[in-house]
Amino acid sequence: MDAVRLALVETALDRAGAQLGDITQLVMARFLARCPDAQASFVHHWPHNPERLAAEMVDNALYCAMTWFERKSEIEILIQSSVPHHTDSLGIPAQWYAELLGATVDVLAETCPAEAEEEAAMWVQLRAALTGLAAAG
Repeated sequence: MDAVRLALVETALDRAGAQLGDITQLVMARFLARCPDAQASFVHHWPHNPERLAAEMVDNALYCAMTWFERKSEIEILIQSSVPHHTDSLGIPAQWYAELLGATVDVLAETCPAEAEEEAAMWVQLRAALTGLAAAG
């Protein structure tokens, strides 16, 4: 476990919660700006409540960001099993997963104070690790 980075993530999550509240809409807006075709996929795969599906996807991405430095292997298994399954079974591009994870990290990272260089570096590293893993499918 990387205690220093884990502490940075926990502090950042507290700060983001205080500044932004629920980040679901912010993440989804950023994600859909990058992957506009994904909106139709949410409606197609959960027509009775696509907003709930979107919220669950953001929750999953947030979980990955929150626990990466504590349980990296768990997150690797989660992403490496989920992405191919959804790609093969539902036709969801692996890049969408990468973009959703990236959007989640970006929203959280934007609350980072300018002088918090160590935290900013942690967000860059976390974003690269998560998005790279997802894009590899």
